[in-house]
Amino acid sequence: MTHPPAPASIDEATGRWIELVGAHNVRDLGGYLIADGRVTRHGRLFRADGLANLTDDDLDMIDALGIRTVIDLRSTTELTERGRFPLERYPVAFHHLPIVDVTWMETGVPVFPDTADGAVDFLVWAYHDMLAIGADRFARAISLLASAGATPAMFHCAAGKDRTGILAALILGGLGVDDDVIAADYGLTAIGMQRMRDWVEINAPESFELMNDRPAMMFSSDPAAIARLLAELRATHGSIAAYLSSIGVSAAVLADLADQLTR
Repeated sequence: MTHPPAPASIDEATGRWIELVGAHNVRDLGGYLIADGRVTRHGRLFRADGLANLTDDDLDMIDALGIRTVIDLRSTTELTERGRFPLERYPVAFHHLPIVDVTWMETGVPVFPDTADGAVDFLVWAYHDMLAIGADRFARAISLLASAGATPAMFHCAAGKDRTGILAALILGGLGVDDDVIAADYGLTAIGMQRMRDWVEINAPESFELMNDRPAMMFSSDPAAIARLLAELRATHGSIAAYLSSIGVSAAVLADLADQLTR
């Protein structure tokens, strides 16, 4: 399956990537046109992978970004075993909102064909499952980000791909960003995943072996997956904003979030 190239607004050359040593998939969600004609500002909201291994230089960058809020979407087990954002060295408003209690790595998944289309089917299945389990936590995350003084903010999971990708898609979709832009933003994670694999291969070879034992579809970030998820939510609810309303995110909250991200 072929996909259109990413819109120029998310080209890597725009400075969307935040270069850190201890995290590999950190990106700025600024520069996106929302439904009312405003554009999300750079430096207001960031999506990321795990933040437990940030170096002192990384925290200097976090300080330069002015991060006030960090939302961790990982499970309690992941937080306990892998660590959390280093609050002791850089205090922020920290919120742990586990989307799932256990990850695919722990539970296994239904069988899908080992093909590109099979990977998309797997991801769409998994994302609906995450929404069914963690809708209230996605809603809580959006409400927190919309609150006065919350931004600049960063939200993350383990790889910055799935739980983080869903939350980014719901935020952007709820504000009226075009689906092709949302899908292209999601697709940039392929770069972050390769960066993560390269780092793990050198610094944690045992974990790298475990990664290689997992089905490749678990590491896929095909833009078609998030595009299909959005289309299916829209088909059921009429719009992404209407879906968000159904899980407790009001129009007023979305309006506040739009203000937070555009002013």
